[in-house]
Amino acid sequence: MNIASKDQTVKGKNTYTFDEFINKRQNLDWYRDEPFLQKALQHFAGSDYEGLHNSLQSFSPKVSSKWNRLAEQNARPEVRPYMLHYDAFNNRIDRIVRPMEIHQLENEVFGEGLFSDQMSHWESFVKRMLIHQLGEAGVACPLTCTIGLIALLEEYPDENHPELQQILQHTKEGIDADFAIGAQFMSEIQGGSDLPANVLEAVPDGKNYRLYGNKFFCSVAHADYSVVTAKITGSDKVSTFIVPSWLPGDKEKEKRNSYQINRIKWKMGTAELPTGEIHYNGTLAYPVGPEGKGIAVAVGIVLTLSRLEIGIACAGFMLRAAREAKLYGDYRTVFGKKVKDYPLSARTLKRVENAAERTTAGAFKIYDLFLKLDQPLNPGIPKDQPLELRKQLFNLRELVLLQKICATNEGAEVLRDAISIFGGHGVMEEFSSLPRIFRDVIVNEQWEGPRNLLLTQIYKDIQRVADWYPPAEFVASVLKGAPETTIQEYTRKLTDLLQKPVCGDVSDDSIEAAEEWDAFCDGFFKAYQTVALQEIQ
Repeated sequence: MNIASKDQTVKGKNTYTFDEFINKRQNLDWYRDEPFLQKALQHFAGSDYEGLHNSLQSFSPKVSSKWNRLAEQNARPEVRPYMLHYDAFNNRIDRIVRPMEIHQLENEVFGEGLFSDQMSHWESFVKRMLIHQLGEAGVACPLTCTIGLIALLEEYPDENHPELQQILQHTKEGIDADFAIGAQFMSEIQGGSDLPANVLEAVPDGKNYRLYGNKFFCSVAHADYSVVTAKITGSDKVSTFIVPSWLPGDKEKEKRNSYQINRIKWKMGTAELPTGEIHYNGTLAYPVGPEGKGIAVAVGIVLTLSRLEIGIACAGFMLRAAREAKLYGDYRTVFGKKVKDYPLSARTLKRVENAAERTTAGAFKIYDLFLKLDQPLNPGIPKDQPLELRKQLFNLRELVLLQKICATNEGAEVLRDAISIFGGHGVMEEFSSLPRIFRDVIVNEQWEGPRNLLLTQIYKDIQRVADWYPPAEFVASVLKGAPETTIQEYTRKLTDLLQKPVCGDVSDDSIEAAEEWDAFCDGFFKAYQTVALQEIQ
């Protein structure tokens, strides 16, 4: 009895608790407690800042608290989306079953009207950056895809298809307070990012079309409408279509628009997001954009916006990682000292914070250029425009690509570093959301064009315009504001690399050149981000 009592007393002395850290983390306001984000907004929004600041102060607690709790509940493996192919009467319904919490989160996020004409661009931008801090959460990719669908419909209004105007209204402004969700289904099993390899067939049916065939990688499979690429019968050119998931009156009956969802993909990240394989069998589709120009339309408008949004998401991911790692480093004591008081840990925390602020600054600066060029979304760069405008459009095109590959790559590094600050607790998913966001950023790196594909595209783009936009002028324009030595260094590197076999046949020389090109793009974009950061500071 005495021994048992003694053991119990000893055990009772261990009163350590994480309550202080948890309480502080739960009470963080992702806008109020992020002074750099406020500073960046003030720099770019100018005289509109005060009103935006007040609006964001009202909005942020909802994301930081309620929506964050919903996102964490949606991320649990036992509630991941799954397919219910048939109802009790053997009718094929292909219902995507998702938890109640994700429907609640989705309705509230889309109910904000983030793409409405009633909301300013900068307000929407910062609100989306805050929402991205939830991770995918089942809403990030749907938001991204919806942006592209709206832009496509606005770029190509069509009086012959009043249905498209209705779809635009439903996604942008909502109908009876219901905001529709968009998707983009382009990848096929034989092609992936190689859209010219599409074989999905679009058969004319009056002024509309009927789709036949398969799409292999369809994220936001639960969407109301999707942008789909296909080849019109008898053509080897890809065209673009808008496909409603249900025809009028059929959603309530769970009768899909003549297509089936074969299965839901099992992915390493963005697990809350249903990504499916779809088989079309006479699906009604509305043409949008010029016939046979589907690749240019899809890449120039839809994928450009998706890639731009991925950069915004990475800034959000890093801001959250830096904030929570800093909080834990200030709380946790190890071997008699706080984690932040060890030089190696302090170095990691500083590196994470710098990357987060630099990435955020770059995202703001690129979006500012996007707005100043007045929504420059079109297939290619029109030759009839003034030369200086063409150069700025080219800058934007390349910066969006560079941001997509560099921010996602560094995002994974930053999330891994932030996780390391938590030690063993860092990989416990009930302890921290960072492991989940780490997987999400890796998935973001892969879709909308993986790294090597976009590195190749950037290289070919710069070569192609060299006759009217010399490499030295391109570097000086993008890095305007950087030290002259930096501009000269990257000019020399780019000029040299354009003479090397970066995109040639595989050899020791071409592999070495490819390695140099990868490093150049990473350093070049970080130099651009550094300029953006200095402008804000």
